[in-house]
Amino acid sequence: MLRTRAVRLEDIASVNPRLSQKIDPSTLVSFVGMADLSADRAVTEAADARPYGDVAKGYTAFQDGDLLVAKITPCFENGKIGQARLSHRLGFGSTEFHVVRPHPELADARFLMHFLRSPRFRAEGEMRMTGSGGQRRVPVDYINQAPLHLPPLDEQRRIAAILDKADELLTKRRQALAQLEVLTQSIFHSMFGDPYASERWPDFALDDLLSAIESGQSPVCEDRPAEADEWGVLKLSAVTKLTFDDTQNKALTSVAPNKQHEVRQGDLLFSRKNTRALVAAVALVGEVRPRLLLSDLIFRLCIRNHGVITPQYLHAVMAEPTKRAQIQNLAGGSSGSMPNISKAKLLTVKIPTPPIELQQEFGRRVSAIERLKGRQRHQLAELEVLFASLQNRSFSGEL
Repeated sequence: MLRTRAVRLEDIASVNPRLSQKIDPSTLVSFVGMADLSADRAVTEAADARPYGDVAKGYTAFQDGDLLVAKITPCFENGKIGQARLSHRLGFGSTEFHVVRPHPELADARFLMHFLRSPRFRAEGEMRMTGSGGQRRVPVDYINQAPLHLPPLDEQRRIAAILDKADELLTKRRQALAQLEVLTQSIFHSMFGDPYASERWPDFALDDLLSAIESGQSPVCEDRPAEADEWGVLKLSAVTKLTFDDTQNKALTSVAPNKQHEVRQGDLLFSRKNTRALVAAVALVGEVRPRLLLSDLIFRLCIRNHGVITPQYLHAVMAEPTKRAQIQNLAGGSSGSMPNISKAKLLTVKIPTPPIELQQEFGRRVSAIERLKGRQRHQLAELEVLFASLQNRSFSGEL
């Protein structure tokens, strides 16, 4: 058993440290928005350079090498936690970041970064969130008081190197999946061109193409995925990546399930409410575990006539960036609340509709790609289980 000592994070790192030195207003600093922190790669990307005078007020300050933790929902749950890698010594960014600065004589930054990204830390952080709706946040006290088993510094570095290598394998698998997503988009554009640039295809409103838009309920659930014999309710993260993920659910234990809301293979799902960047995500359900229910935040789009439009084509056209941006512009909502798209507004969306034979050929090609993606996802899931096991052993003193 590895020799460790029990500490709290505030014992080995500064959380949200203040900017202590004076800075000339013309000094260039790196600016990092929430979108610049990669949940997959766990680093900041594409930070802009701005004069300090432009960002001195109203932004969070940090420095190169600090750890950034998105504190607001759904960014925290989606894993927006990583290390600031900046082109300048100082950085400024979203006020929705917590900043963690390890004391270098006590804690290795990469070791702490993996701790902050561990499933246990994130699950407990989600349970400790305060606020309501789209304004729930991880409190700073949760981060300060987070307990961990701290090995000696050289062992932290050894463990961090192991986790970095495992994380690299995960990243490569995700990149392979992303390439298959690009391939689907390439096939779409090669077959249909840009269907919004001309009147090449006739337009039909979704009101003409759908027989119904169905939605479920959001009863009180436990903050864990449903077991195989339990019913679960889909989380928004089940569709936000434009690919259906049935692991993103919460266990339903409070009420009896409404089986009319059960998710079925072939369903086309749409997120009606989310942050501005994530609303209007659409996902086509392939294989799905039984006993999963729609939430009230996710619509099921029921096609009226499969001889006019196919689910594969409708999914692709609504996921295409130009069309999705048009749909996102329909989102309403009061100040401080998450954007929301009503059924009535969604039904007005116009969809260019090519000949059904062309859509069916597109569907056959996409199905072949989906089989490849299925194998990649299976391998990715196995790697994620292994990585979670490594994380658990690392922070319980067993690695």
